[in-house]
Amino acid sequence: QVDLVESGGGLVQAGGSLRLSCAPSGSIFRFHAKGWYRQAPGKQRELVATITSGGSTNYADSVKGRFTISRDNAKNTMYLQMNSLKSEDTAVYYCNADIYTRWGREDCWGQGTQVTVSS
Repeated sequence: QVDLVESGGGLVQAGGSLRLSCAPSGSIFRFHAKGWYRQAPGKQRELVATITSGGSTNYADSVKGRFTISRDNAKNTMYLQMNSLKSEDTAVYYCNADIYTRWGREDCWGQGTQVTVSS
């Protein structure tokens, strides 16, 4: 079984930056990046940013102008560049992508990476 693996989370001061990465854990035929979501304590999971196969992006109003979603098709990796971080960005961040293996297409989620912004 192939999973999505996120990295890049951590503790940062308000105003700082982090870059999250998301990639499959094993060999695949195709990686279709879809988006990043987050879940803060006591809150529901919410959309942060999405990217289409054509490269169009969409952002939650709360992160527009500060976060950038991107992908590297050659590396089968999706990124989330987070700048000007605020305390309210503190959450567990999850990536979502379709991966194609010999068993077909699977809608996959990462295990989550903690982002903590100190004020």
